[in-house]
Amino acid sequence: MTTRLWAILPAAGVGRRMGSAVPKQYLELASRTVIEHTLELFVDHARIAGVVVALGVEDGYWEATAYATHPKVRRAPGGAERCHSVLNALAALDGQADADDWVLVHDAARPCLRLDDLERLIDGLLDDDVGGLLGIPVRDTMKRAGSGERIDTTVDRSSLWHAYTPQMFRLGLLRRALHEALEAGDLVTDDASAIERLGLAPRLIEGHADNIKITRAEDLPLAHFHLQRQGRI
Repeated sequence: MTTRLWAILPAAGVGRRMGSAVPKQYLELASRTVIEHTLELFVDHARIAGVVVALGVEDGYWEATAYATHPKVRRAPGGAERCHSVLNALAALDGQADADDWVLVHDAARPCLRLDDLERLIDGLLDDDVGGLLGIPVRDTMKRAGSGERIDTTVDRSSLWHAYTPQMFRLGLLRRALHEALEAGDLVTDDASAIERLGLAPRLIEGHADNIKITRAEDLPLAHFHLQRQGRI
């Protein structure tokens, strides 16, 4: 049987750094919500079998979105941390997805993912033994801080990358990796970290720097600019 691809969007966060009463994934961006821009690429993609969105139990915004009743999208309960939300979303695929199917986990607050980057990730990992993620090599000089917010040392950037999403792994492997991380009390902040704990080395696929994550108010106009440049708005 041919393995299928599924997408998971953890979207249970409240986005405290935005300083807004509305969670960042529901902020308006070019007449739509952030999460609607993010979902569009996956829902419209012919190679993605379905999408699971992990939402907070008290989420009062989702039902008003364009994808709330879409047949390709299902809802799962969010968790206290991102890793809990991803596990809940994986559980929502029980009975429909196989352990060898691929899962692409993408931040709901990254609406500017390019279609060609998504295609490059999928094509680059379908035959990979581990899986991997989108990222870009670090370009800036990197400093490690010491006490008193003073520089302790300059870090060699030659092997450093910014880790982006989507992050793409086999469903069974990712579920095992997240379970083991949580059993060890390690609240991993991305899926690749959970895979790394198993002694595996995810592959880095270079993408574009405009795949930004909206975390602060000033990111919204920047996301608008990138979407406009991409011809998506």
